[in-house]
Amino acid sequence: MSLITRTLSAALLAAALTTPIASSNALEHASAFETKFGYETIDGLRIAYREAGDPDNPTVLLLHGFPTSSHMFRNLIPGLAADYHVIAPDFQGFGASDMPSADTYDYTFNNLAGTVEELLERKNIENYALYLMDYGAPVGYRLFADAPDKVTGFIIQNGNAYEEGLPEFWDPIRAYWADPSEENAAPLRAFLGIEGTKWQFTHGTRNPDAISPDNYWHVQYLLDAAREMPRFNWSCSIDYRTNLTLYPEWQALFREHQPPALLVWGKNDQIFPAEGAHP
Repeated sequence: MSLITRTLSAALLAAALTTPIASSNALEHASAFETKFGYETIDGLRIAYREAGDPDNPTVLLLHGFPTSSHMFRNLIPGLAADYHVIAPDFQGFGASDMPSADTYDYTFNNLAGTVEELLERKNIENYALYLMDYGAPVGYRLFADAPDKVTGFIIQNGNAYEEGLPEFWDPIRAYWADPSEENAAPLRAFLGIEGTKWQFTHGTRNPDAISPDNYWHVQYLLDAAREMPRFNWSCSIDYRTNLTLYPEWQALFREHQPPALLVWGKNDQIFPAEGAHP
């Protein structure tokens, strides 16, 4: 993580975040480097978030993927907080945010993006750099599409926006999109077990033994709880197909606005492989 932290800190500086760093009140904000854990209630549901750094500094919004939460940024946040204001929400159904039943909450990427957008408004965050990965990508790209001028730059970690980035791994999911039968659901449901979760954290890494089991144990706890009721990991698997219809719009916005961007891509990722980075 230290290498990633150094890389991203340098990248953020290179991404034309031109707002000057506040220094006159450094003593007043001596505790700002500490990560604080907060909640906002939006549409009757609590959304949890981690926050650190001086709010007068440029903001970096960290958007997590599946099946993790803002927990994935726990080591990155303190490294950025010295120079930036950092906020990392947990999507609904993830981490410490509420996990309502899909009978009472519509788990769509539109709704997740709307909740994050409302959180930013309540925090009076008007401009921000977007760090996004995996499922966080379609949330972040929606924020960009709604207000491109608010996004000062992108740091994209395996966050797909091109058809080229959806390889054979997605074939069973495409089959379920076409026919949401129990037969097509079975392989997807099996992937939510501990072996599938461990695979997501360790597959393709140089040294799997160096990956702390704490990463996937706590994630599996939430996934197992989700088995008791329909929620995000099932509903959003269906809703992910809506992202494909928006890809051309997002690509046009990239070309039009040319936001500064750094791509940090895991080359061995089978879910969102490097083919999605080159376009």
